[in-house]
Amino acid sequence: MINADQPHKPRGAVVTLANRPSEPLHERAVHEQLARRLAVLQGMTFLGAYDRSVEYPQHLYFVPSGTIVGTSTARELGLDGEEDLFGGVVPQPFIETKAISHPLVRPDADAPIGWSRDFVSRVIGSVLPGYSMFSLNDAREAGRRLLHEGAVRLKPVRATGGRGQERITTVQALDQALAHIDEKELAQYGLVLEANLEQVTTFSVGQIRVAGNTLSYYGTQRLTSDNSGETVYGGSDLVVSNGDFDALLALDLPEKVRLAVSQAQIYDDAASACFRGFFASRRNYDIAQGIDGRGRACSGVLEQSWRIGGASGAEIAALDAFRQGARGAVRASTVEVYGEAQTIPHGATVLFRGEDAEVGFITKYVTVEAYGDAK
Repeated sequence: MINADQPHKPRGAVVTLANRPSEPLHERAVHEQLARRLAVLQGMTFLGAYDRSVEYPQHLYFVPSGTIVGTSTARELGLDGEEDLFGGVVPQPFIETKAISHPLVRPDADAPIGWSRDFVSRVIGSVLPGYSMFSLNDAREAGRRLLHEGAVRLKPVRATGGRGQERITTVQALDQALAHIDEKELAQYGLVLEANLEQVTTFSVGQIRVAGNTLSYYGTQRLTSDNSGETVYGGSDLVVSNGDFDALLALDLPEKVRLAVSQAQIYDDAASACFRGFFASRRNYDIAQGIDGRGRACSGVLEQSWRIGGASGAEIAALDAFRQGARGAVRASTVEVYGEAQTIPHGATVLFRGEDAEVGFITKYVTVEAYGDAK
């Protein structure tokens, strides 16, 4: 929780670290802007992009673009705990993916080193029905089991934003989908098959921990049209509480939101308890609520994100608002709009506005307002 009276002496420096395969200009620019704000909030200096060839005399606080994978990599960077970065560290590659969410199809099914049956048992009831697989034979068996209950959704675990997912209703369609799977990647990262939902509402629930301060939130994502007319992510609208998940649950929330927050909390607690070497200062969970193939209402965590994300501009803006005296809760939003003919509302903070080689002209900004009594 924010302590407004706590002084923050300059200590160390903030650096960005580009560690994802592909990062367009607008994402790199936003990460730099947010890293600068994190430096100010923590009384640190900002040194720009991390340079492995430089010997830094001060302690470094990292803002990586992706989750840090491997305890040895974390040690090389000097990352000992969540106070050293905005993001997270996982000991094995599959742990940062949605593959951790579901049980294996059999006790003796293929699984990577570090697989946690304890985690799976803790989150049952907080995730959708499904299986995680690390071989094609296990995927075929899992798919056939799930198809008895209705349509299933096949999910490549490294894809984001729903990319590469397929809705499958027959064994033939399952076999055709699996024929395109890279077995080497499957063995390392896994694959998910889970119940397909209709009439879906997706909530984001998360928490950030920065300089001894904890904020928790729930929110929804918004869609927009990009410069080619495709429907894409357009930002996130958050309700952010000053405190942990219990502080968020203390607000007057709709029952569906309360369920989503509770499921995220269970998932988050299980990750901290079950994966040795895991820590994160930025934790975000997507929770889907909808109707399954038998007409039953379902709710469960889809996946986790332990890295800077689309909602992070709102998260850090909320942190700044509390440091400046906001009480209880605030509403914070990130907005992404395409094209030059866009109006930016008064009081918004622009994180990026310009031409990007990959997406064209794009504007990204953040707004914060009082929570009030609105639902």
